[in-house]
Amino acid sequence: MADLQYATVYLYAADMENKLKLPATWWQSIVPILSWLPAYKRVMLKADIVSGVTLASFVLPASMAYAGLAGLSPQAGIYCYIAGGLVFAIFTTSKQVALGPTSSISLLVGSTLAILSGGDPVKWMAMASLTALGVGLIAVVAYLIKLNSLVNFIGETTLLGFKAGAALSIASTVLPDLLGIEGGGHNFITRMIHVAQNLGDTNLAVLIFGLSAFGLLLAGEKFFPGRPTSLFIVIASIIIMGTGLMEGLGIKTIGFIPAGLPSIHLPLLGEGEMKIIIELAFACFVLAYIETISAARTLALDHKYEINARQELLSMGAGNIATSLTGGFPVSGGLSQSAVNDKAGAKTPLSIIICALVLSLLLLFFTGLLSNMPKVMLSAIVFHAVLGLFKYKELKRLYFLNRNEFMVAMVALAGVLLFGILEGVMIAALLSLLMVIQKASKPNIARLGRIGDTHRFSDIYRHPDNILLPGILIIRVEASLFYFNAQLVRDTIFDMLDKEDSPTRLLLIDLSASPWVDVAGSKMLVELSKTM
Repeated sequence: MADLQYATVYLYAADMENKLKLPATWWQSIVPILSWLPAYKRVMLKADIVSGVTLASFVLPASMAYAGLAGLSPQAGIYCYIAGGLVFAIFTTSKQVALGPTSSISLLVGSTLAILSGGDPVKWMAMASLTALGVGLIAVVAYLIKLNSLVNFIGETTLLGFKAGAALSIASTVLPDLLGIEGGGHNFITRMIHVAQNLGDTNLAVLIFGLSAFGLLLAGEKFFPGRPTSLFIVIASIIIMGTGLMEGLGIKTIGFIPAGLPSIHLPLLGEGEMKIIIELAFACFVLAYIETISAARTLALDHKYEINARQELLSMGAGNIATSLTGGFPVSGGLSQSAVNDKAGAKTPLSIIICALVLSLLLLFFTGLLSNMPKVMLSAIVFHAVLGLFKYKELKRLYFLNRNEFMVAMVALAGVLLFGILEGVMIAALLSLLMVIQKASKPNIARLGRIGDTHRFSDIYRHPDNILLPGILIIRVEASLFYFNAQLVRDTIFDMLDKEDSPTRLLLIDLSASPWVDVAGSKMLVELSKTM
């Protein structure tokens, strides 16, 4: 029997080793590339090269679009993928996640810094880079003190509403560019009012060009999933603009993009803005880690391997620090670019490194061609990207499953639309914590009855056939005893005693489901004992 147990354990361990190559040393656990790169197989190289080139072609226009959403120059988005991607690949335990700008974080940065920077582009870029540095430092500190589980307080319901609100807010931001009119307003309501007031100034040429590009992006996603169709659409738009056929129609291009790789420098700013920068960095950190870990877990589950949630704090933090040193802004492991990397066949993080190399070559030799890209094309790309944020079917399903949680999602959505992205994140986080506290403050208190002739007991309300012992009240508190629920537990016990038909001689309290009792909880138990 012992030999059989040993064989079973040995086979299980061998199977786990096939699924996940555990690092042999302490350094390999911190820097996973030291573990997988020496064992890299040449047969995987072709797949990683193809996926890296495909990823580069997908993120090239998307990164420039997200940079515009953040209020920065187009090349800032490309810098994020080059610097952040290279460093992220060194520390990540995921094989397919790609680090880069995302629509929600880009709008969060842009909407917050628009007022804080006073419209000064140099200050704006410095503050965006400083925010990325803040995100990186917060992530590294969270890694060191093992805070990776704290983001679980923000539930999926809250995020569902937040992302839906972010999608509408992002759409309202790029809508003026799609219509060919000047933008305005500081939140969803004021932006939509501005659009309505200036609707008569719509440039039909810009609108038709943008809607055509948007339609082609939808068609490419449907008929050629996983292919870099956005790159071909962008190339076609550049060629069209280069022919001169669109001159005089008011279709603007993104203009000059400086050639060459970004310089490395530390972002500096005065002390006056640091408080808001720290708040913005914390909000971006929460969003970034949730996006990164969600994408990593989803892809790891599909490919049957394990990721280290705590290690992803370090990988995301290192990526954001690297981005901040090259004039970028906060980044995360977005599901859209990661899905493209996965569908293209990525086997290891080497695909991210290849993507960064391809983007570097484009910055060195082909920036002249990119300058002819129409701005409305970037708006169409953003519109296409935010469709994935507004999950109407999930909201509808939530409405029928749980009305209370649906209302929570709607509060998060309204918070984003009425108060802005940053405030919406804070409202979502606060609401999640309040929900946890509210549930903990009203624990279920079960009355236990004996199961038949056994010595086992269970909840009498769930099992009405259980036998109640005369003169004995047995209850189970199904939560920890804290200062905010101790009084409720005490009152519930007295209420149950009052409802007994016969005098109670013995009260038994089962605390096996109460993993923690604080001072107020223990004091309540002592006073209860004295009262009895």
